[in-house]
Amino acid sequence: MTAPIDPVELARRLIRCQSVTPTDDGALDVLQTTLTSLGFSCHRVPFGEGAARVDNLYARLGTASPNFCFAGHTDVVPVGDAAGWKIPPFEARIDGGRLYGRGASDMKAAVACFAVAAERFTAKRGRDFPGSITLLITGDEEGQGINGTAKVLEWMRRQGETIDACLTGEPTNPTTLGEMIKIGRRGSLNAKLTVIGTQGHAAYPDRADNPIPRLLAMLTALSAEPLDRGNAHFQASTLVVTTVDVGNATTNVIPAKARAGFNIRFNDMHSGASLTKWIRQRLDAVGGRYELDIAVSGESFLTPPGRLSEVVAGAIQQVTGKTPELSTTGGTSDSRFIKDVCPVLDFGMVGQTMHQTNENVAVADVEALARIYEAVLDRYFAATPC
Repeated sequence: MTAPIDPVELARRLIRCQSVTPTDDGALDVLQTTLTSLGFSCHRVPFGEGAARVDNLYARLGTASPNFCFAGHTDVVPVGDAAGWKIPPFEARIDGGRLYGRGASDMKAAVACFAVAAERFTAKRGRDFPGSITLLITGDEEGQGINGTAKVLEWMRRQGETIDACLTGEPTNPTTLGEMIKIGRRGSLNAKLTVIGTQGHAAYPDRADNPIPRLLAMLTALSAEPLDRGNAHFQASTLVVTTVDVGNATTNVIPAKARAGFNIRFNDMHSGASLTKWIRQRLDAVGGRYELDIAVSGESFLTPPGRLSEVVAGAIQQVTGKTPELSTTGGTSDSRFIKDVCPVLDFGMVGQTMHQTNENVAVADVEALARIYEAVLDRYFAATPC
């Protein structure tokens, strides 16, 4: 008889794969081998359009509805200064009750717990339970996101695959496992503004057109008043100036161009299109020539509290005794794509060290997260589907 999967050991095997986006380094092989042994039908779905080729995995156990999906990623961000790690970032060593390694928090431990939860659930219920369990795992979440979850969802639609509810395993807890579920995410808009003037001698400003004062006036017009004051589920939208660049090394020359960048994290009171219109209106009111490049990496969304949040919160309470906050704070996740096809929530490890040097998680939290995900499946398939 095959020994049960240890969530910590599976997480360590995944961490040892140096899967810095877009490299996979065998991470999906480790997961696919594990899922195949549990009876999952696995499909590797690679894409390479417009960016580096990326591998993805869609795995399904069962053919009936409803289909509960665990979503996540096996790619990780670069390690940064390797000399700053007290334990090599891909060694996956346990020290003082904590598992160290790039991806421990974000989010290889959670991916390991997906598999363990499915194994434990089917050990109790058998593989003929009334429904299906799927995993949608991408290798392109930490990068540009071009060839990852969004394209897998398109592939699923063409294959006739549907999911009814989804839990994404992003690290959602600020300090303690069980603190927070993300029921939505703010949208993100990045803008590059170039104000165009006429170069000239600093001693003769009347013969030039200095773009710097106009740039400052435009940034003031954009940030002088709050975009909104938030609502019942979202904090206020924010506009943050991220850079101001002139690049003028000469003291007696008025530059021809001045540039700035800013990011807007916006709630569901706005859309990328409405904000783009608002930005242009503010810039046009200042006047003068400018160029504007806007990219919206994701729209805001909300999965209203309901059956799915009750299932996940109940599982968390069962294992940890905590009542989680239903939040929409933080950055974006691939749930911004999944929300178009089904209700989706985010819940995973503690995120205190994600993307940092010496990224780590408590071993006890990995074991507890596996129990939480198992309880999610128990509750989801217990009676009424979400």
